[in-house]
Amino acid sequence: MANPSDELIKLCRAAVEAERVATSEPYTQEGWAAWMKAAETFQAAVTAEAGQEPKQSRLELEQAAKKAVLHPEESSDG
Repeated sequence: MANPSDELIKLCRAAVEAERVATSEPYTQEGWAAWMKAAETFQAAVTAEAGQEPKQSRLELEQAAKKAVLHPEESSDG
């Protein structure tokens, strides 16, 4: 099981919150810009962290970070 860092979870949480804000109003390019930037930052961090030692699956790392943010009650169960 992948083990995302606290920083990666923080970036994922920021992307999820930015998505919530962006999608709460009608689409505009400006309105979605913060979400796109937050998502891009999160994805870049996933790629970077997956390449660090010990190497982790990028997919599993991303899934673990999203699970920790979107379903924290399941993540704490192990």
